[in-house]
Amino acid sequence: MATNFPGSLDTSTQQPAPSSTTDMDATGYEHDVVHANHSGAIIAIETKLGSTDSNATTGAVLIGTGSGTSAWDTTPALGGDLTMGDNQIITAKMKDYSETVNVIGGTGGGTQDIDLTLGNVITATVDTSANTFTFSNPSASGSACSFTLILTNGGSQTVNWPGTVDWAGGSAPTLTTTGVDVLTFTTVDAGTIWYGFPAGLAMA
Repeated sequence: MATNFPGSLDTSTQQPAPSSTTDMDATGYEHDVVHANHSGAIIAIETKLGSTDSNATTGAVLIGTGSGTSAWDTTPALGGDLTMGDNQIITAKMKDYSETVNVIGGTGGGTQDIDLTLGNVITATVDTSANTFTFSNPSASGSACSFTLILTNGGSQTVNWPGTVDWAGGSAPTLTTTGVDVLTFTTVDAGTIWYGFPAGLAMA
């Protein structure tokens, strides 16, 4: 009847609630075992929470500070990724942020997919032969989704775009044969329509 915690949660089997008339030598209520389980669970909780700050602070979260200690912190620094699962961060004020770059490298001709789960800034170099771009995994309809494509030598080969791209002015821009073009694409309907426009042509 040892405590399960912290491996799993205890139940009334590990942490029984005797009444004033319970025989503390009855099976499942043995006085020494019940106390041992209570103590074991309390120690496990203390170990999990750590020592030092014990009072909750308004607008703070409890974080581990290392060496078996914890603290309430209003400006916590995460040590890893935070996956939001398409949920909102509301009334946020961003400072000193960056974006992940999906480095495709040489496209090698044929079909080249731009998978937005890999980053919203993409670099690629058109080479070898005709290239057809496809776009995958945009945000769900009703959410804006944009990405920037930094394309090198786009005019050196034929480049084909998805038919869902609605280009500014009605036609795709003429790309630079030797140099860099920066193209931006935006959708609000999960890619049914992508609004495409050049942010800068012949940048280098």
